[in-house]
Amino acid sequence: MNDDDSAPGWEAIDVALKPLYGDEEPLHWAPILHHALGGPDPLDGISAYRHPGPAPHWHFITYGFSELYTKDSSDPEISGYGFELTFRLHTSTFDEPPPNWVFSFLQNLARYVFSSGNVFDSGHYMHLNSPIALDSDTRLWAIAITHDRELLEIDTPHGHLKFLQIIGITLDELSAIKSWHTAHFLELLGQRFPLLTTDLGRSSLTDHDDVAAIINAGIRADGSSTASLFVGAASWRVDRRVLHVDRLHLTLGANGVRDFRVVLPGRLPHGRELSVESKEHSMTFVPSDQCSWAVGEGGDLNVRLTTRAALELAEVIAPKRGTYRVQSFPALSIHVVKSEIRDHEGRVAEVIG
Repeated sequence: MNDDDSAPGWEAIDVALKPLYGDEEPLHWAPILHHALGGPDPLDGISAYRHPGPAPHWHFITYGFSELYTKDSSDPEISGYGFELTFRLHTSTFDEPPPNWVFSFLQNLARYVFSSGNVFDSGHYMHLNSPIALDSDTRLWAIAITHDRELLEIDTPHGHLKFLQIIGITLDELSAIKSWHTAHFLELLGQRFPLLTTDLGRSSLTDHDDVAAIINAGIRADGSSTASLFVGAASWRVDRRVLHVDRLHLTLGANGVRDFRVVLPGRLPHGRELSVESKEHSMTFVPSDQCSWAVGEGGDLNVRLTTRAALELAEVIAPKRGTYRVQSFPALSIHVVKSEIRDHEGRVAEVIG
């Protein structure tokens, strides 16, 4: 912080909120011990404004992903990570304060960004591995991210930043996004929730036959915008045979297969590659008029598949331990191994395979 306790970055955010909320005083939460002094919460603060609607909701704004006090990062054009998060939670009354789980949830997202360096952007999505509100029976176990529809990007004394809104979604909806496109799906969601508010009690859009039909038609027409998948386990080896055809053996974790078999048909048949990466290995599936593979100079693997082989692979493979083969590419076999999904505290929440 500055010695004079000035916070020009913070003030710039407040100025951006002024046209929307005027002189309304928000509810505000700040960590007991500042992160710079060893506290566990990366965000300096979170404000909550009462928003009348179309559907009444609490509008949360974070302070801390951008540079609030001094310019410390090396990029003069961007303030900190270049964004602050917003979140709109449906409420039936403003007579009671918003629930505390929201503040833990937003701080947990901040911990992920600060510890990993992975920066959020519009179009991103994430499986939370637990309900968005812990200890609730909500079906919202994932999030999608888009630009906040009411807050424009701004320039601060420390650089540019945008307001990215977090939207709670179901796992069925997450699958639809991966198969299709985040923006297209959120356009449908916005028709029922105009400001993309999060309602813990809502059902999945895919439960409605008319909406599911639109999603499926969009997937067939547009394919998938998901260009890469990061999975827990992905590796490969080649069996070299002197008198017979070499064989390629791929190994994938069962959890990664759940996404792989959904996304693959929306990529290769539409002329698009799909990258599958783990911490140790990377493999890229490439559309081709014949099936083959090649190893690049860096040791990464390119698997060339025809449309027929890609569709067949997506059809036969399952998130269950076993070995899977494709008739149209007999030199390829895929071994699926068990995956463990851990919750926010690192405990095993689900075993797949």
